[in-house]
Amino acid sequence: MLSPALHGSDAKYRLLLDISQEISRTFDLQEVVNHLLATVRSVVEYDAAGVFVLHRNVPTGPPWGTPFAPAVGGNVIAAMASVGFEHRTDENDPMLRTGAGIVGHVINTGERVIASDVSVDPHYVQGRTETRSELAVPIVSNGMVIGALNLESDRLAAFSEDDADLLEALAVAAAICIEKAVLHRQVIHKELIEAQLKIAKDVQSSLLPAGPPVVAGYDVAGLNVPTWDIGGDYFDYLSLPDGRLGLVIADVSGKGVPAALLMATFRATLRASASRNRAIPVIVDELHRTLVESMDVSRYVTAVYGVLDPRTGRFTYLNCGHNPPILLRASGRWERLQTSRRAIGMLANDPVPVSVTTIGRGDTLLMYTDGVVDAANDEYCEFGERRLVSTLLASAAESAAAILDALVYETRAHTGRDHYDDDFTLVVVKRH
Repeated sequence: MLSPALHGSDAKYRLLLDISQEISRTFDLQEVVNHLLATVRSVVEYDAAGVFVLHRNVPTGPPWGTPFAPAVGGNVIAAMASVGFEHRTDENDPMLRTGAGIVGHVINTGERVIASDVSVDPHYVQGRTETRSELAVPIVSNGMVIGALNLESDRLAAFSEDDADLLEALAVAAAICIEKAVLHRQVIHKELIEAQLKIAKDVQSSLLPAGPPVVAGYDVAGLNVPTWDIGGDYFDYLSLPDGRLGLVIADVSGKGVPAALLMATFRATLRASASRNRAIPVIVDELHRTLVESMDVSRYVTAVYGVLDPRTGRFTYLNCGHNPPILLRASGRWERLQTSRRAIGMLANDPVPVSVTTIGRGDTLLMYTDGVVDAANDEYCEFGERRLVSTLLASAAESAAAILDALVYETRAHTGRDHYDDDFTLVVVKRH
């Protein structure tokens, strides 16, 4: 049940930003998870809660280490933080010892559980006598379930699907902070920087599409090359009702870990809002209000978010201060999808209507971040839009993936380097 003071999606999404900012200030694992549980309580009422993480020496073979095996020292699950379990002891708790119960089931399957009445749930193991309902979601890092976030209530049916959606979004922040804190402990004794960046890169990579969507009549491809191991560029494909496809490309101000954390929060907010089939201006306004209220004035996000109807080629979009995508027509004529409003997070952002165009048969849409056109050689000459369009024209007959390859090749040939000074992201959509 949502706290009345924070009822509403914009308030919930703002919490994601608050958590991201909070966890970037500390490496202390206990402090981070305690803050996470306190934040959850501000939006979802509970009587007991815990962040439970697998011991790292528990086998985690595909998919998530089945069955559970005893860890060194006896317990399979480590209770990183909990409230409301005053009588829990490691010696007699079957959940901590062997992975029993709803938490163990969630970790073992990777699926969330909403138990409206624990007395009839086949997986429930009593941890406290007062519990009547329970909600648990997995914490996933680099494709592996590493733990679970669990809430319990003394009331029946205390948790809703909306509560579960929010908890899953918070679990993304939990995964990042857990890995970050664990790595910090490791670096005291080892080469911390390399290990930390690798884990952070793995976590961030898991937030980007694993592959292109399959859309009849279209060829889609995307690419992200961060300047450092992690970055602030983002692209995504969203499956929407009626076979429509959401397309987004975004650039968070700054680089490195702070930009990556904000990118993760931007993604969670966008996906949660889009999944409710909201109109594009509503989604962008939610993002804008949240960022304005939760970030300092130096942070902002440029983005293009659009929805493609594959049946008609109709593309409805808002460009928020981002580099205008290029729409190359089958005739060889090209046009820019111009900026229609300021970057998300900037003040005094007046609402504007969406723009609409049509991706016709044989047309190609190219979305990109500024790292592509700003790529400069040793004489400080940038790659620029002219070379971008020229490369697109020369490779237009190729597949979407081949167009990406051509743009990477030409930008590297122009700069004389195989790396970029800014995050480099591309999305290509071709209509057959």
